[in-house]
Amino acid sequence: MKVSTGWLADYISLEGVNAEVLADKITAAGIEIDGVERRNKGISRIVTGYVKSKEKHPDADKLNVCIVDVGQDEELQIVCGAKNVAAGQMVPVALVGAKLPGLDIKKAKLRGVLSQGMICSAKELGLNDKLLPKELQEGILVLPEETEIGQDIMKVLGLEDEVLEFDLTPNRSDCLSMIGAAYEVSAILGRELSLPKPEEEIVEISGAAGNTISVQIEDEAYCSHYAVRYITGVKPAASPLWIQNRLMAAGVRPINNIVDITNYVMLEYGQPLHAFDADKVEGGMLSVRLAHAGEVLTTLDGQERNLEPQMLVIADGVKSVALAGVMGGLNTEVTAETVSLVLESAKFDGGTVRKTSRQLGLRSEASLRFEKEVDPKSVIPALNRAAALIARYAGGAVQQGIVQAGSDDVEEKVLTLSLDKLNRYLGTDLSMLEVKTLFSRLHFPYGDVTQGLIEVKVPTRRGDICYDVDLIEEIARLYGYDNIPTTPIEGPTTPGALTKPQVLRRELRRLLVHGGYQEVLGYSFIQPEQGKLFPAFSEGGHAVSLAMPMSEERSILRTSVLPQLLDIAQYNANRRQSDLALFEIGNVFFTDEEQLTRQPRELPVLSLLLSGSSSVKQWNVAPQPVDFFDLKGALETVFAHLGITESVSYVGDSPEGYHPGRSASLYLLGNEGRVKIGTMGQIHPELQRKLDLEDTYAAEIALAPLYEAAQSRLQYRELPRFPGMERDIAVVVESSVPAGDLLALIRENGGSLLQSVQVFDVYTGGKMESGKKSIAISLMYRHPEHTLTDEEVGEVHDKVLAALQQSFGAELRK
Repeated sequence: MKVSTGWLADYISLEGVNAEVLADKITAAGIEIDGVERRNKGISRIVTGYVKSKEKHPDADKLNVCIVDVGQDEELQIVCGAKNVAAGQMVPVALVGAKLPGLDIKKAKLRGVLSQGMICSAKELGLNDKLLPKELQEGILVLPEETEIGQDIMKVLGLEDEVLEFDLTPNRSDCLSMIGAAYEVSAILGRELSLPKPEEEIVEISGAAGNTISVQIEDEAYCSHYAVRYITGVKPAASPLWIQNRLMAAGVRPINNIVDITNYVMLEYGQPLHAFDADKVEGGMLSVRLAHAGEVLTTLDGQERNLEPQMLVIADGVKSVALAGVMGGLNTEVTAETVSLVLESAKFDGGTVRKTSRQLGLRSEASLRFEKEVDPKSVIPALNRAAALIARYAGGAVQQGIVQAGSDDVEEKVLTLSLDKLNRYLGTDLSMLEVKTLFSRLHFPYGDVTQGLIEVKVPTRRGDICYDVDLIEEIARLYGYDNIPTTPIEGPTTPGALTKPQVLRRELRRLLVHGGYQEVLGYSFIQPEQGKLFPAFSEGGHAVSLAMPMSEERSILRTSVLPQLLDIAQYNANRRQSDLALFEIGNVFFTDEEQLTRQPRELPVLSLLLSGSSSVKQWNVAPQPVDFFDLKGALETVFAHLGITESVSYVGDSPEGYHPGRSASLYLLGNEGRVKIGTMGQIHPELQRKLDLEDTYAAEIALAPLYEAAQSRLQYRELPRFPGMERDIAVVVESSVPAGDLLALIRENGGSLLQSVQVFDVYTGGKMESGKKSIAISLMYRHPEHTLTDEEVGEVHDKVLAALQQSFGAELRK
């Protein structure tokens, strides 16, 4: 909303307050001012002049020599090239020494003829010439005939004006009008308001309007009040210059006195109006109704609109004549031949106007205001104001009476406000007198209820105020946000930080990305068959079906992330990208119920996928295909980072969906015993063939147990100062004994001296007895405070060997 300070000064004194200061005050009170526009773009010494004569230039066909009276002792000779210049015109004249945007005027000779100034166009004066009639956009600006000679053009065109650009939030539609802005500025500055009194300005003539026109509303849910006045004897012509200036300052193009006055009053009151050519209204009546199916209306912009039954229209006895609240119809347009008007003012339902405007792609200044709900109390005042101006500036005679349907009898909201609550919310110590003073500045009537309570009547123009907290906000912004004291925070405070799972999740992402893996994000929805491929986490549970799936491929919540990683691998393989290292940290879902009655279970998991080669092809190194141990190495890196390596064990139990001989389940030893946390291995060969994939390895690990078991802080150890003692052993055990179980037993019996233990060789076949295998293990012993002796190491080592022999029947290989 563009608010002219010159126009605003009609309602409230702005003495001593320039536009910048006013903009700062309005912004501080809660309505942001986007900018201050000065209509004077840097012009000076421009006056009005009368063109007494025009003659062709003797040496230039496109130039004219004009004699212009500018109210000085001598008339000026000015050479002008505008096509529309003519004798008898009032025009703006830049005198010698004048300044125009980007141009200084000097006495000069044009093709040998002296020119003592310049006759100016609107564009040369820095005006937005697009707001002028087309015939004036490319030529000089022709002023009204009644303009006095020699006047400063700044005053004539209102170029001393400054315009504030209100950036309004949707709740402050009351400031989509000059009067609404005046109420706001009056409250901010604490100055008196002087508003128009259209009921005193209008002069009615004999002849009741009700005998000429009638109105009706078919459904008051769409229009609560519809009123018209009947005006005869109008003479469409150009508007007075002061009206044109104010419209252009607001960004509205002047058209003629009738249309300009309706636009002027809309900007003034925020109440859109429309004028119909009365002679084109058939049947002597106007009706507010919904459009008929298949009805067509050509609007004032010349576009043919196909109407639908939910759209609200104004119709006469035969046809629709306007889109209610949006735009009038071309069939009742006011033209130069119009002599009688039906002037309309109404309160249309904002939601209906919004739907119509959006559906037709037709936005207007009227629809903008109706969509945000206009003040129901402005319908009649705006109608009277426009009628009075038309009578004064368009020669109209206003017939007696207002013809109306519906009513503006809207009950004003009455809210009760507690002084104690206000001060408690704002942290202030305002007295009741101060609060009443602020409500007086807002022009909100009030009355006492009991001690500390005040009853406030909210004007209908402020539809945004519904509760007592809204009143508190009004007090706060008028009192001044800067005046509200700063109160230290009381009570316990908790420093913000990431939770342990959030920290670990970020660390895992960083760890895997640095390890060469790429993170992917898949859908949370999969197809039912995919939900059966990897049931490790949902064993005994059921997949959660979507009530309204996007498609069959996305009809259940995923019970495993691996099917989608395989889809990604297949998509890349089809595009000759088979070397993949992918991971996703996401959730899987399942329920223990056959019919879902409560929230399904949701588990966070880490899923990995490897395929192709583990290294790129080079001239001196053959590419190595990924295998089980590449995947296991990635998992062990994760477990080592979390500090739980020794608590994790692997059991080759061939989980479903994996290769029977190249897969394992993972278990975590915790306070509650050994818990299964995931699966890993090569994808089952049949599934690989179905997806046309090379050997592909995958793992899926539940993160919740890892979060709980992980060390929350990194553990730093002192570098060893004393040498360690290494012992290697090779033990023969049954082929079914996992090496991990041997290592776990060694750690358990090695005590504090055992620093590390690692398998470095596994041997089967050859001379090895059938069903047996040899496992070579390296053990490192060290004491942090002294050098170990053979006796100390031997005692612990013998204990380890005895435990291996007792638990697994292990024999030292000779």
